[in-house]
Amino acid sequence: MPGRMMRMMAAATCLAVAALPAMAQTVATDAGSVRGAVDQDVESWKAIPFAAPPVGPLRWRAPQPVARWTGVRDATAYGPDCMQKPFGGDAAPLGTTPAEDCLLLNVWRPAGTAKAARLPVIVWIYGGGFVNGGSSPPTYAGAALARQGVVLVSFNYRLGRFGTFGHPALTRAGADGGLIGNYGYLDQIAALKWVQRNVAAFGGDPRNVTIMGESAGGMSVHALTTSPLAKGLFQRGIILSGADGTAHDPVTLSQVEKTGADFLQGKGIAPDDPQALAKMRALPAEQVVDGLNLAGLFAKGPRTFSSPFPDGRIAVDNGAAYASGRFAHVPVMIGATSDDIGGKAGFMVAGARRSAVALAGAKLPVFYYRFSYVAESIGKRGAPHASDIPFFFDTAGIKYGAATTERDRAVARTISRYVVNFARSGNPNGAGLPDWPRYDPAADRLMDFTADGQAVVGKDPWTAGGGASAAP
Repeated sequence: MPGRMMRMMAAATCLAVAALPAMAQTVATDAGSVRGAVDQDVESWKAIPFAAPPVGPLRWRAPQPVARWTGVRDATAYGPDCMQKPFGGDAAPLGTTPAEDCLLLNVWRPAGTAKAARLPVIVWIYGGGFVNGGSSPPTYAGAALARQGVVLVSFNYRLGRFGTFGHPALTRAGADGGLIGNYGYLDQIAALKWVQRNVAAFGGDPRNVTIMGESAGGMSVHALTTSPLAKGLFQRGIILSGADGTAHDPVTLSQVEKTGADFLQGKGIAPDDPQALAKMRALPAEQVVDGLNLAGLFAKGPRTFSSPFPDGRIAVDNGAAYASGRFAHVPVMIGATSDDIGGKAGFMVAGARRSAVALAGAKLPVFYYRFSYVAESIGKRGAPHASDIPFFFDTAGIKYGAATTERDRAVARTISRYVVNFARSGNPNGAGLPDWPRYDPAADRLMDFTADGQAVVGKDPWTAGGGASAAP
């Protein structure tokens, strides 16, 4: 009996160990060591802090340095996405419960990558109208791209009234050298600075960083391209449905302050209250969210929140920056979906075209596309907003599960290969792929990922009058 009992205990122990994720190599960051997990041929580290928790006295402050930790931090699971009211119609449902303590990032790389490998780095910036979104949705997982030989980094940035906010009390306090208002953009810049300091320890090359974002994330790529604070933090950009870079609210800091003061007055905090700063930072996070999400983003009535705006230091007028040449001159891949917000003449499709024309006019390598493919299980034509993400990430199998077809997988393989090639060299072309020419406004040829799953180059059929500079 004792021998049988021991064998049963040993078997139970083996089963318990088998259920645990294989542990990835321990990596030392500048704040402490982290240990992640191995899934087949990819290692990942999740929920690594890149800034101090923006809570209490750090609410509505620029991101502050992380406190060092001792020992090895577990990095096998996602941390909370940033505070928000989740949006039920989100194309990429969150995988965690939102919280205010959320300035965390995730890293994927090919298993066994040496520290000296210097792989290309792709940094993902999620969308969600600057009020929703996070890094935890399964379709944003970086394993499939990492498997192709890159380091993929994703991160959280503050949203809604936590991410963009103004108030006279904040301005009077004058913290962080006056960097106020666009806190979500400051988080993005802090994450990119973390990449510069730490990605080499994961085998990535800090001198070869591509930032890639969709919707609000694509708009963020525009903003980072023109922000003086992001200079030198990346070498290429991929903009999925990010309009034309002129999507900032055309308001001033004083208008943002009034919106914030009016909102807090409704919570019983007067603008001239000498304790306003302490009271506003003591509000429960749920009261700051106050139901704000994508569903109410365009609701009628007085605005009770602010979107990112040109403050002149963190974010500038993108249109003016592009016109003047004061922006990061980096290769760009840019486009939109075929049934994007507003349709053929909407600000997503037409905005991508305008940006392609402007950036190509600045003699930059621009690779312009339209995503027209719809997963076969959907059964209708016209690719809606955000439907391209699982194909750029090669996560169509995760998005569509058992309904994923071989054609879906083939389209995802093709597009993700273009993404990885672009991250390596600034040129998406490579062996076995249809040639994707650099965009020339005079020729007006784009790459269409067609409804039948092909990658086809041709003249943009949606350009009025036959010229790329014509009105959409």
